[in-house]
This record gives sequence, C-alpha cells and structure tokens, in this order.
Amino acid sequence: MPITQSAKKALRQSKTRKKRNLKYKDKIKTLMKRALAFAKEKNQEELKKILPKFYKAVDKAAKVGVIKKNTASRRKSVVAKKLNPKPAPEAKNTPKN
Repeated sequence: MPITQSAKKALRQSKTRKKRNLKYKDKIKTLMKRALAFAKEKNQEELKKILPKFYKAVDKAAKVGVIKKNTASRRKSVVAKKLNPKPAPEAKNTPKN
C-alpha cells in the first residue's frame, strides 16, 4: 500500500483511469465481435449499420490514448475488408517455355 500522499493520489488516479480505459476497450471488442459476426453471416446491411459506431469507438479510443493510432487503423481495416471482400484472383493458364 502507498504511504505518502502523492503515492495515494497516484493510486486513486490509476484506478480511475483503468476503469475509463476498460470502458473504451470493452466497447471496441464488443462492436468488433458483432461486426465480424455479421460479416461471417454475410449480413451486409447490419454490418453497414454497425460500422460507423465501431469507427467512432475506435477513433475515440485512439484520440484519448487508450490504443495507438496504428492499432486503430488496423482494426478499422480488418472490419472494412470484411465489408467489401476482394474476389479471389483467377489463375492464369499460360504455357511455360
């Protein structure tokens, strides 16, 4: 346990910040799970509805410093790729010399 006043205050602050940070992380995790579930079910309408909420949550978490900017971009990219999947490339049947 902290002994000095400053250490006690630092402990209080870290507990408060942890609660706040967990709210952001939990929201991101639940929205990402829902978005990926909709993508797996091929439910594009629901995915389009949840996408702005997910983007907002991820951007806000990055802004306040809960997650890093590149992490936010990566998570948004993963969900966006599920919304517009690329078709598989066709194999070229060219004869070899």
